[in-house]
Amino acid sequence: MRFTTIFFDLDDTLYPSNTGLWKAIKERMNTYMRERMGFPEDQIAHIREKYFLQYGTTLRGLQAHHEIDVQDFLAFVHDLPLRDYLTPNPTLRSLIASLPTRNLIFTNADSAHADRVLTVLGLRDLFEIIVDVNAIDPYCKPMPESFQIAMQAAGETDPSKCVMIDDIHRTTRAAKEAGLFSILYNEEFPAGSADAHLTDWNQFIPILESQHGNE
Repeated sequence: MRFTTIFFDLDDTLYPSNTGLWKAIKERMNTYMRERMGFPEDQIAHIREKYFLQYGTTLRGLQAHHEIDVQDFLAFVHDLPLRDYLTPNPTLRSLIASLPTRNLIFTNADSAHADRVLTVLGLRDLFEIIVDVNAIDPYCKPMPESFQIAMQAAGETDPSKCVMIDDIHRTTRAAKEAGLFSILYNEEFPAGSADAHLTDWNQFIPILESQHGNE
């Protein structure tokens, strides 16, 4: 395998997108914007979509245009009973544990949320480093600067030795443009959005091994 470092997205990647957790997090964002920031209910969905598209995350848009306590926001939106949504996947654990690479979490969430999710999933010990939204501040995925910071955290200088797996196609497209080998974990595979595509974790290692020698 020619890769030495793999960056794993967290939410909707290390667990299935149909768990309902990400939907619950978005509802918590809506509640925060309504109750703590005073946004009108009928404008919140539009504003969140606008900020997501323009800045990469709702949070970065709120930071750019409003007064917001970032850590309070992150704590509020992630305050959910994770065990009601998530269950360990022994197959995924075995797969990640078998990898010869350095494996990091690279997420637009914060490390506290990542730590809790990984613990519930039974994966915490497999990731020494979590590159979170605070580590890449003021950037976030899919901004090019965020990939540079993540590589620095991994001690990598050659993006071609790195893999990014994510469920959002604009993140995998940006990773590809930054020189990383990108894998989209999603049912959909828009043209040019990634170097490879999977819907089943059993496809992961074969995809990596198929790149042997493909510099």
